[in-house]
Amino acid sequence: MSDDAWISKVVIVGGGSAGWMTAAALARGLDPRCRIQVVESQDIGVVGVGEATIPPIRLFNAMLGLDEAEFMRETKATYKLGIEFRDWGRAGDRYFHPFGVYGLNPEMGHFFQYWLKLSLAGEPLALSDYSLCAQAAQAGRFDRQSDDPRDPMSTFGSAYHFDTILYGQYLRRFAQGLGVARIEGEVVAVDQDPQTGFVTAVQLKSGQKVEGELFIDCSGFKGLLIEQTLKAGYDDWSPYLPMDRAAAVPSERRGPLSPFTTSTAREAGWQWRIPLQHRVGNGYVYSSQFLSDDRAVETLLDNLESPPLAEARLLRFTTGRRRKTWDRNVVAIGLSSGFLEPLESTSIHLIQASINKLLQHFPDRSFSPANRDAFNRRIQADTETIRDFLILHYHATARDDGDLWRYVRDMPIPDSLSDRIALFRERGQLVIGPDEMFTPTSWLAVLLGQNIRPRSYTPLVAGHDGRAIADGFRGMKAQIARRVEAMPNHADYLKRHGMWAADAVIA
Repeated sequence: MSDDAWISKVVIVGGGSAGWMTAAALARGLDPRCRIQVVESQDIGVVGVGEATIPPIRLFNAMLGLDEAEFMRETKATYKLGIEFRDWGRAGDRYFHPFGVYGLNPEMGHFFQYWLKLSLAGEPLALSDYSLCAQAAQAGRFDRQSDDPRDPMSTFGSAYHFDTILYGQYLRRFAQGLGVARIEGEVVAVDQDPQTGFVTAVQLKSGQKVEGELFIDCSGFKGLLIEQTLKAGYDDWSPYLPMDRAAAVPSERRGPLSPFTTSTAREAGWQWRIPLQHRVGNGYVYSSQFLSDDRAVETLLDNLESPPLAEARLLRFTTGRRRKTWDRNVVAIGLSSGFLEPLESTSIHLIQASINKLLQHFPDRSFSPANRDAFNRRIQADTETIRDFLILHYHATARDDGDLWRYVRDMPIPDSLSDRIALFRERGQLVIGPDEMFTPTSWLAVLLGQNIRPRSYTPLVAGHDGRAIADGFRGMKAQIARRVEAMPNHADYLKRHGMWAADAVIA
C-alpha cells in the first residue's frame, strides 16, 4: 500500500477530557506525518463533573508516558481503591466494591468457591475481609502495587479521583508538546461530500474552514457531527436506567483523605462523594420521573458534609448509546457516543476504550466498511456489558421506600443480565468474556453486596477439607491486616512521593 493511502489529517471537534485524551493518544501512536488538529471554543463549557475513574486509566496514562507525580499534582488527584455503596440493597446495608482481586494465595485455587463452601457451612466470613484494597480503603491507607506475584501487593489495584477540567488542560499542554495544533473557534456549519456524505470540513464562526480526512466528534451530548450531521441514531436505555438528571456541587474538603468513592442511595437515585486534594466533588443522580429538580438540589445540599464552594449545577442526559459510533469518516468519542450514568465511573473509561479500539482499527483513506463495522460491534459489546452491570445495582434491591426503587426492582431486564444472575445463583459461577471491562471481583462485590446468594458451590471443591480451608482463610485475613497496618496514610503517601499540589488543602 502506498503512502498516499494513509490518513494524513485528523480533525477532532471538541476539547475537554475526550478531545485531549484522543489527541494525546493519536499523537503518541500515529506516524508524526499525520497532522492532528483540535477545534474547540473557549465560549463552550465542558461538562467537567465526572471525577472518578477505574484502574485501566493507569494503563492509558502509562501508554502516553505521563509522569505520575506530575499528573497527580497538575490534576490535584487522589487514589481510588474502590466504591463504598450505602443503602443500596436495603436501607442500612453497606458494601465495598474493591479494585484488585479477592484473596492472596494463588495456591488456594478457587478462592471464591472455597469462601462459598465455608459460608454455606455457617462460617461468618465477610468477603471484604479478604480484599487488600477494601481493607486499605477503610483504614485510609495506600501503597504501591507490586509486579511480584509472591507479594500480597500484587493483588492490589487502584485508579484515580481527579479534576477532569484540570486533566483536559494538562493533556492539552502535553498533546501540543507532541505537535497537536489547537484551533480556537465555534463550529457553525459542516461540509459534506455530496456523493458519499463524508464530512470534508467544518466551518467556524470566524469564517475559517478546517478540512480533514478523519473527523473525531468530541462535541459532547449534542453530537455535532455524528448525530446533528450524520443522523447516526440513538438507542435510549432509560427504561432500564431511568436516571436522567444530575445536580452537582463542590464542597470544602475536611478531615482524612479517604481513598475511595462513596455512593449513597437516596429517595429517587443516589449521591456521590469524591475526595480530591483541594475539594470534595458531590452530586445527586436522579430520575425526573420521580423527583423535581428543586427537591434534588435541596436533598444534595442537605447531605453535604461541609460547606459548598459554588452553586449547584444541573445536568440533563438520556442514558443510552449511539447506534453507530463510527459512521462514514466520523468517529464519536466521549459523550457524543452515548452516556452511561456515573454509578461505576465508566465515562472516562469508555473514552479510553474507544481510543484504544480506534488505534487498533485506524482507517486508511478507503474507510473499509468491514473495519468500521468491527469497531462498532466491539463498542456495542462494551456498552451493553457495562449497561447490564449498572442495571444490576438497581434491579437487585429490596428497597420499597419510593416509586423509583419499586420500578427498578420490578422492571424487565435484558436476557444477558438475567442469564448471568441465574448462573450465579446456581453455584456462584461467573463467565466473563475476554474483552469485558468489569472483572469477577466487581461482579462478586455487587452481586453479594446486593444480596444475591448462590445456592451451592462447584463440585470441584466438594471433597476438600473444610477445616484446612478455614485455617487458610484465618491466616489470609491476618496477613492482610498486617500488610494494611504497614501502609502509609493516603495523604502522607501523596506528599512523600511528590504528588501533592502546592495550592491544595493541607491534610
